[in-house]
Amino acid sequence: MSLSRRLLLAGSAAAVSTSMLTHAQSAVAADEPAVDSKSLGKTKNTKFAVNIEMWFGKTPYLERFQKAADLGFPAVEIWPYKGNDRDPDRLAAAATKAGVAIAQFTAWGFRPGMNDPKQEDAFVAAIEEACQVAHKLKTNKMCVVAGDNQPGMSKDEMHTQCIKALKRAAPICEREKVMMILEPMNGRVDHPGHCLYGSVDALKICDAVNSPMMKINWDLYHMQISEGDLCGRLKDGIRHVGYLQLADHPGRNEPGTGEINYSRVLRQAKELGYDYYVGLELRPKTTDLAAAIAVNKADQW
Repeated sequence: MSLSRRLLLAGSAAAVSTSMLTHAQSAVAADEPAVDSKSLGKTKNTKFAVNIEMWFGKTPYLERFQKAADLGFPAVEIWPYKGNDRDPDRLAAAATKAGVAIAQFTAWGFRPGMNDPKQEDAFVAAIEEACQVAHKLKTNKMCVVAGDNQPGMSKDEMHTQCIKALKRAAPICEREKVMMILEPMNGRVDHPGHCLYGSVDALKICDAVNSPMMKINWDLYHMQISEGDLCGRLKDGIRHVGYLQLADHPGRNEPGTGEINYSRVLRQAKELGYDYYVGLELRPKTTDLAAAIAVNKADQW
């Protein structure tokens, strides 16, 4: 293909995409549904997974899978698999009906802490159970959280306990081919008093556990607040990136509402070889449709 033709096609594609966004934005401004809203989630560079805990808040939980599909997104992510409307069979059925994948779910949350020695056996048992849930949900990634600070324990002691628990659980995950993704938080805004912030300590934990089924849930929102330098840190840690999530800062809303240039960061992730879903763990600032438009725009470069 000639250079001039490539440029022409690229220009035409950009014009169509800009036209689509302008039309959708006009529809939002007029409080009308966008005619092409079902294509917004069909982005050209990045596969996105909508966090249905934070999107579609006025919609009954199991109906949110279809809401994500209606915006064109190929996948969703969820938090716990226990509680009202969260039976794994019902979750799997809702995803199948809507035609979306479940990119990841939470297997072990903040409390009780993985960093608590008294919880080690319970953590390992929970991972065994969660692997079977992952099979039902047809996913191979599940989030685990290190835990809030334990009284009388230093940070190093808590991280050492996390490594011990993760090492015990890793063979289970290797057998079942389900990856634990450990999520570092941020302490300045959302999670003061937690034991794991930023990429440096998370990478040390991954290196110590040394398992292909134990990686990092690399939430770019938390990383921006904890350490910044998103592209540089991502490059340094890509060997242990199991999953990416995003939200803009400040506000934890969609791209374009804060300080992060997500077009640049998403391009960096793709150039580094990341090709799995990127979780949209964000709160739409105004409407779900407006957030989907912003995500679509961030994926254009």
